[in-house]
Amino acid sequence: MRLQLLFFIFLSLFAVSCSQSKRIQRTPPPTPAATSGKEPGAEVYHRPTIKTGAERTRQYFDELEGLRIGVVANQTSRIGSTHLVDSLLGAGFRVVKVFSPEHGFRGQAEAGEPVSSTVDAKTGLPLVSLYGDHRKPRPEDMQGIDLVVFDLQDVGARFYTYISTLTLVMEACAENDLPLMVLDRPNPNGFYVDGPLLEPGFTSFVGLHPVPVVHGMTMAEYARMVNGERWLSDSLQCRLSWVENSGYNHRRFYELPVKPSPNLPNMNSVYLYPSLCFFEGTAVSVGRGTDQPFTLIGYPGFQDGKISFTPESKAGASVNPLYKGIECRGFDLSEEVPAIRENPGLRLSWLIRLYQSYPEKEKFFNNFFDRLAGTDKLRLQIESGHSEDEIRATWQDGLKRFMKIRQQYLLYHDF
Repeated sequence: MRLQLLFFIFLSLFAVSCSQSKRIQRTPPPTPAATSGKEPGAEVYHRPTIKTGAERTRQYFDELEGLRIGVVANQTSRIGSTHLVDSLLGAGFRVVKVFSPEHGFRGQAEAGEPVSSTVDAKTGLPLVSLYGDHRKPRPEDMQGIDLVVFDLQDVGARFYTYISTLTLVMEACAENDLPLMVLDRPNPNGFYVDGPLLEPGFTSFVGLHPVPVVHGMTMAEYARMVNGERWLSDSLQCRLSWVENSGYNHRRFYELPVKPSPNLPNMNSVYLYPSLCFFEGTAVSVGRGTDQPFTLIGYPGFQDGKISFTPESKAGASVNPLYKGIECRGFDLSEEVPAIRENPGLRLSWLIRLYQSYPEKEKFFNNFFDRLAGTDKLRLQIESGHSEDEIRATWQDGLKRFMKIRQQYLLYHDF
């Protein structure tokens, strides 16, 4: 018994000694529990089935040691329920500056509203707006930074401006010889590719590159393409790295845990957005100023409308929406979402139908439409009475060319 007791004491002391000599490691934030709800008609994949790049902290925390970090982030940049910036600061990393895109760092600014540079009230960090008096980081913005971390939730449409912000940040990093790390996130519309390619002469912040309206790529994949195709100014290339999602592929549907912008409040609006954003270049309301933005379409006096809605001012979303205080007649397209998931593709029939119904055809389109489409051909085809099938047929050669380019830069199994 005495020998056994002495042996037990020896083992205990040895274990304590070993535990005290172990290297202290950073503990990654916990992965959030899976959410439960499903939309009818299709399977939805949630975390932890899919883990975003930001959540895979063991893949990149060591790379941040001892560096002065700039972060491109907004309200979608989270590890679980904690903001990425707060997570990095809490883990002891040296975040020195935050860059914010359209809608701002906390995601409260409405579409197109300029965002001012300021100081984050919670962390005291300087916030550099990339949607105010400049959209590309200036050389002075990049001073005092060793690495830029980019983490924004995209929705997979060319005119959603986060891929333009990504491009301009890549360009600034290349010009200032700074590395860029993209923490990847799934593309909720990454299960198809569709639409006309952007043509020369139609480049703007809602379309920088010759890609279709729905490109079917994640942010990291898109960054790889921008670099590989040398789409940065002067054919520069960025020192690019990325952290992939785990458990994701382009066949999977991913439900966003945080709304990506004020007027995309739910998955119905996210799935309908690629088709309905065209209406932003017309006299038709997309439901801004209601509880269902980007699921409703209509205009005052529309005779075939099945429902009515009246846009009103909504702080942080639509302060001055089209047809504010005026009743509109139109359609609720929420019920069309299962069909989009089962038969992916842009829907042009709604655009064609409302153009044909509009009493003053010359006032239906505004100057923004061609920039959204990336071409004037779509508008001219609709005005000339082309059918949806006829219009779609004109996209096919361009889509085939793009698909060959896209394939080179994919990180995940394709649809």
